[in-house]
Amino acid sequence: MPVYLDDKRLVKQLLAGDQRAFDRFFEDNFARLYRFAMVRLSDDPEGAREVVQIVLTRAVQKMHTYRAESALFTWLCAICRNEISDWLAKQGRYKDHIVLVEDLPEIQAAVDSLQAPLQDSPERHYQRVEALRLIQVALDRLPAKYGNVLEWKYVEGHSVKEIATRLEIGTEATQSLLARAKRAFADVYSALTEGMDGQSDGLVQS
Repeated sequence: MPVYLDDKRLVKQLLAGDQRAFDRFFEDNFARLYRFAMVRLSDDPEGAREVVQIVLTRAVQKMHTYRAESALFTWLCAICRNEISDWLAKQGRYKDHIVLVEDLPEIQAAVDSLQAPLQDSPERHYQRVEALRLIQVALDRLPAKYGNVLEWKYVEGHSVKEIATRLEIGTEATQSLLARAKRAFADVYSALTEGMDGQSDGLVQS
């Protein structure tokens, strides 16, 4: 089992009360968690901000439980999922949320099925919910730089030029990074669907 040494070192500094470590912790994670929450809260900025503030507070309180067996951001995402569920329950609502990466042929059929009207069949409803979950899980498992560029492009709607400026690299390099990110997404999504006991048939086709 891998140990995330950089994250483990940062957490040790946090537990020791290092103010610079706290600044780095919030700077590195607030924006990423905000995007993570926005996807799942139907672009509700106030709700996402509130949830992320709760998540970071909870994380600091529970920091002593972090064992560096997963990346720190992955650990934060697990907390964030629980807080989103609680927040939605308190608001008395639940919605399906998904990131549409519309030019990935590997998931176009899944996206189409999720956009289709709800049907009465419990089995069909389950397939839609499961496909939604897998899309989100695939995005969560991408390396941070891949997740960031996909979210900037497809969630926030930034152009390649805008992303290149943000990353301080050329547009060709940005296009190459986006291409690698999309391939990585497709690979992760395909791997996840392989274990669905045939439920992905008709949802994802090559």
